[in-house]
Amino acid sequence: MNAPAGRPLIVLTGFLGSGKTTLLNRWLRDPALAGTAVLINEFGEIGLDHQLIEALDDAPVLLANGCVCCSIRDDLKAALLRLEERRYAGAVPDYTRVIIETTGAADPAPILATLLCDPELRHHYHLGGVVTVVDAVNGGADLARRPEALRQAALADTLLLSKRDLASAPMLAALHEALARLNPAAVLDDAASASWPAIATRLGTGDVRRSALGLEDAPPAASPEHHHGEHFASFTLCFDEPMDWTAFGVWLSLLLHVHGARVLRVKGLLNVIGSDTPAVINGVQHLVHPPYHLPRWPDEDRRSRLVFITDGLAHAAVAASLAAFNALGARFRPAADSSP
Repeated sequence: MNAPAGRPLIVLTGFLGSGKTTLLNRWLRDPALAGTAVLINEFGEIGLDHQLIEALDDAPVLLANGCVCCSIRDDLKAALLRLEERRYAGAVPDYTRVIIETTGAADPAPILATLLCDPELRHHYHLGGVVTVVDAVNGGADLARRPEALRQAALADTLLLSKRDLASAPMLAALHEALARLNPAAVLDDAASASWPAIATRLGTGDVRRSALGLEDAPPAASPEHHHGEHFASFTLCFDEPMDWTAFGVWLSLLLHVHGARVLRVKGLLNVIGSDTPAVINGVQHLVHPPYHLPRWPDEDRRSRLVFITDGLAHAAVAASLAAFNALGARFRPAADSSP
């Protein structure tokens, strides 16, 4: 399995009024983000790089820093493919990455599913990660009352808190606790100070680091379940022994076929029998991005680590079923060990 091909796509999401556009404006003034294509799934006025673009049409606009900006008026796949066609034709400058800013009321899961698994898009792009902006003042109420806000936070690789200066210390502490319960694998940072280079590294678009998968502090055994509300849960499964690739692939396929709607996110590193480097797993609901190998292990820890965020799916059932398939793989493994 090779590293993902094509340009990285970064999904920037967050509930209405959280400050996504303010963050994007600041990022685009950073020379490190030059040569970026920005797709905006918003209508109305938006300021980008000191230019006011009103009700963007489908024609790309060249920003002062060399970035390209346009709106998504219809299907995301069609918009991305049109952007690639224009690049090939020389109608827009070359770009090294794409940032998709979603509307504040969007559930990011369908967007991620499109990016992860559409074979035509995979030829040109790969999912670089999800950044979710959370309003420090209203975020707690949004998580409690708005399913979209809950999913935006649950699916994030990086959570950025905005408007921290307007929130009280107890309010910030309660929000930190709620986000840690909901998505302990995500990196939590301050939106006002988070620079693009730091975000890029965490999302795996820079150096290979365990933080790209949110696994710095993964426990040595299956972790206890963390609940948010009645149905959401997050947990980590860890395995000391190398895993049989065939057994794991069959298990994950069956799990997502039967329970995919309840698996909001699964991601992790696998120590696979017959391979010297870890395999990266990244899935959303029924769909899994084609796995690939990192060029090296990020550190000396060689455990397989899988982080799950689920909706009404028990940690114990997932752990037991994977353990059973691991045992099956060990019992019936052919003489030539399978590997991805």
